[in-house]
Amino acid sequence: MAKKSRGLRAAKKLRKRRRQFKLMRRSKLKKKVDPLSGSSQAKAIVLEKLQVEAKQPCSGMRKCARVQLIKNGKQITAFMPGDGAQKLINEHDEVIVECIGGKMGRAKGDLPCIRWQVIRVNDQSLDALLKGKLEKARR
Repeated sequence: MAKKSRGLRAAKKLRKRRRQFKLMRRSKLKKKVDPLSGSSQAKAIVLEKLQVEAKQPCSGMRKCARVQLIKNGKQITAFMPGDGAQKLINEHDEVIVECIGGKMGRAKGDLPCIRWQVIRVNDQSLDALLKGKLEKARR
């Protein structure tokens, strides 16, 4: 490994070096800790449907599903967006989950500890199912 720069005009080079190592460390850590292991979407099987209470000051019950990822067997809780989504998603359905996209990859809004959402059910768009453009396929 190269030695650090020293001297009167070394600040620019030191700053550049620090930024490079910071980015490298962050990307490795995300892949290691993230259940989706760095990918944007993943297939999963629904284990159970549950309701999570929203954070203060709201008192609503948010509809979520406990899912198990196919690629590594990890279990996560995924949010089911839209009115009536919990009626369309049953246990043992195959779903695709993606990151909700809150700040810095954390939970969004009043959902505590929930970082993922369901976007497809049995290879059909959840949005199209909710709007009535498609009927749910039988598996």
